[in-house]
Order: sequence, then structure tokens, then C-alpha cells
Amino acid sequence: MNRFADITLGSRPPGRWALAARWIVVDTPAGRRLLRDGEVVIEGNTVLHAGPRFKGEVAARYDMGEALVSPGFVDLDALSDLDTTLLAFDNWPAEKKGRVWPRSYVERGPYEMYSPEELAFQKRFAFAQLLLNGITSAAPIASLFYRAWGETVAEFDAAAEAAQELGLRVWLGPAYRSGGMVVEADGRMVAEFDEARGLAGLDDAIAFARRWQGHDLIRPMLAPDRVETCTEALLRRTMQAADDLDCPVRLHMAQGAMELATVQALHGKTAPRWLGDMGLLSPRLLAPHATVATEDDLKRYADAGVTVVHCPLVSARHGGALRSFRKLKDIGVGIAMGTDTAPPDMVLNLAVGMMMCRMVEGDITACTSADFFDAATLGGARALGRGDIGVLRAGAKADIAVFDLSDAAMAPAIDPVQTLILGGSGRVTRATIVDGRLSMRNGEVAGIDMAEARRRAQAQFDGMVAKYPDRTTGHPPIAEIFPPTYPPLEGMQP
Repeated sequence: MNRFADITLGSRPPGRWALAARWIVVDTPAGRRLLRDGEVVIEGNTVLHAGPRFKGEVAARYDMGEALVSPGFVDLDALSDLDTTLLAFDNWPAEKKGRVWPRSYVERGPYEMYSPEELAFQKRFAFAQLLLNGITSAAPIASLFYRAWGETVAEFDAAAEAAQELGLRVWLGPAYRSGGMVVEADGRMVAEFDEARGLAGLDDAIAFARRWQGHDLIRPMLAPDRVETCTEALLRRTMQAADDLDCPVRLHMAQGAMELATVQALHGKTAPRWLGDMGLLSPRLLAPHATVATEDDLKRYADAGVTVVHCPLVSARHGGALRSFRKLKDIGVGIAMGTDTAPPDMVLNLAVGMMMCRMVEGDITACTSADFFDAATLGGARALGRGDIGVLRAGAKADIAVFDLSDAAMAPAIDPVQTLILGGSGRVTRATIVDGRLSMRNGEVAGIDMAEARRRAQAQFDGMVAKYPDRTTGHPPIAEIFPPTYPPLEGMQP
């Protein structure tokens, strides 16, 4: 038996090679099955076999021991910047905490709070974090609150380079918008638009998408920012461009009170109804988070084939909930999973999502581990129109996660998937393989020093926080915007 530690990180082992483990999640023509003491055989970027011990020749066989080998997770709202939503955890309302631009900041001219080098680094760091958590396919998302307006093609060229170097399958496209919310001096929030600027951003995104069509590891996506920041013309042109490019569109909508009130004031209806009345709901559409979606909104999603991207951890942190996972499943709405926060821990999201669903429904039978595990793999793959990811079977892409089940804190173990969700977290991810390449092993990611990257990320984040008074209404000091959990102890004599 060969040593897994001897595989060069960032490489594909030569020839056919096998991963054996106590448990394997296998996809069969009859459905998904759990196999005890099975193995997966890989050649190049493809799975040749997933089942009992392979009887053919292999160049190397690696025994992962007490582990679960499964399809890698598909994350369709994968945070690709340094998470500013963490600052909102105990600090609200948003319009007084720098989450909405004040009029004074807009008048002086919004500016980039990160340099091009910092923007490139934070995506590389975020991609590495995804790999640490068993995520093999991702559609990155970043906040525009600290941007001059939208994202740039240059930073997404850097993101594509980072994904290839680290070994992560991604759907990429710079976010663009036609407008945003502004806080007036008297506290009122108003929406302001610059449609020409939004359409120029869409043109840039289309040009980027055309350059990456046909690539295997990097695929294009169109990413209008949030529905309340978009005009009808921008959305119509986006959906037409997506048809021309044959790519997905991600649009955040039905996700919060500010959006609900803004779209109602602008258009006299909810966002899903607004898009539905324009004929723009489509199977191409990925729609995080649906936490304020009405029954009519959800029916429209089901009828049009829209996929809801469920991000339970970030929703729960802000007092929201999908109402509910079971209801969407029952009426035929496609459900995929996203992380959308730090840490990008899909296992934790599955646990929180299950608890949230059962609490909302008041029913322990409202969902199962299989429901959520499937949403995090098969659901995301279906939304992207891919039958070769999110599955573990012969002919699929070799996108695989290995989870360590030997942790003493996870005892007693029961069914391996239930044990992982009930007792684990992304931190038990032992290895992540993307396109047949070993991208992560035991906390080390190919192409990045995680300890040094963590220090750099914290320094970069601290520098961004220091700029918050500029873009917070009334321009209060940092200590007032983000007070500590408890008052600091001062003046105490030893």
C-alpha cells in the first residue's frame, strides 16, 4: 500500500490510482448509495471506478482508513473576499454601520478600499479556504460595499489564474450594477441609478465570459449584483447575453427587508414577481437566498426552473431563515447550497440548514441528512447543467472530498454522513481532489502558504475596517461603529 503523504501536492499521480476508505458515497443508476470498504479509481481527471475493490491494474493504491470519500461540494455562493458580514453580527442597523453608503461619501466620490494586489490576494486566500472545506466547485461572490462601483475584469483574470494554480473548479464573472442605496443626512434610504455605468459593466462581463468559454476548470457566469441595484434594461440584456453565452446568471433576490421595501417602492411588487412579469425567470437563474420569498414567489421559481441557493449559516446569523427547505423541495424548486460567509464551512451549513428547516416546520421529519448532502452536491451540479460533477461514479470528473471520521470528538459514530453533519465541520476535511489533482491535504493547499496568508488577510482586513468612518453615516469613530462585546477594562491597578 502506498503512502498518501508521498503524492506531490498540486499534482496528479501518474497512471491509474485508487483511493480506498471505510466509506464511499457512490452514485449508481439506481440512486446514491453508501459503500463500506470500497474504493475509487482515478485516471487523469476522470473517475474510472467507484465501488468494491477494483480488480484491474493500478499504479498506486492509497488507503485513507477511517474516512468518508464523497463527491466534492458545489458552492454556488462562495465568498471570495474578506468577510465584512462578520462585522454585522452584533452591529446594526446596516445603514448606521457602513453597510450602506451615506450621501457625504457618495458626494466625495466612492473609492476602492483595496489595491489591485489586495483584490487578487483575497480571492486566492478565499479559494484556498474553499478547498480546505471540501469544496471542489464554486461560484464566487464578493461585496460591493467597499468598491468604487463594480468588480473589474483585471481582478477576475487574476481570480482565474488563482483557481488554476490552486486547483479549484470555478464559475467566474465580475459583478456589475446600475445603482445602489444611499443614506440621506436625515436617515432616509433612497435608491440611485446610473444605468449607463451598469450597462458598461455588463459589456465588460460579457467580454470576460467570451474569453473563458470552452475552458474546463474556468467557466463563465454573469453576476448582476443584487436585484434592487438593477434596472429593467440591465436585467433584460443580462438574460439575453446568458442565452447567447449559454452560461448561468446569479442574482441575489428575495433576501432581505431593505430589498423587499426598495423593489416594492420602485416596481410595486416583489422581485421574483417583477422578473416573472418581464419573462426573465429562467433555469439559468441562481437566486440566493429566498428568505423573504412569498408563496407566490416560490411558485414562480418552481414554474420557471429557478434554483434557490440556500446559505443557512449567513441567514441564521442575521436572523433570517428559508421557509422552508422542505416546502421548496415539495413544490419542485431546485435547491443548491452556498456558504457566503467565513468560514466557508459547507458541513456546518448542512447542520445549520437541517436545524433551521426542522425548527421552521416544527417537525423532525421535515428533512434528512441525505436531502442536504444531495443539495450540496447534486443540486449545485444540476443548477449548472453538469452531470459530471457533484457525483462519484465512472465517467465523472475526479472532484472528490475525503473526510476524516477518526476524530475522537466524533464518537460514537453512526452512519458516516450523519456523523459528519452531526459531529463534524469542514475542519475534518483531510483531502480535496479537483480534476484528478490533489489540491489540498491535511490543511496544506497547493500554491499558497496558509499561515502567512492568514496573517496577510488579517492585516488587509484591519486596514479596510480603519476606513469605515469614511463610508458610515455621520462618520463616527471605529469604536462607535463596532463596539467591543464588553467595555474595555481601563485604569485597573495591579
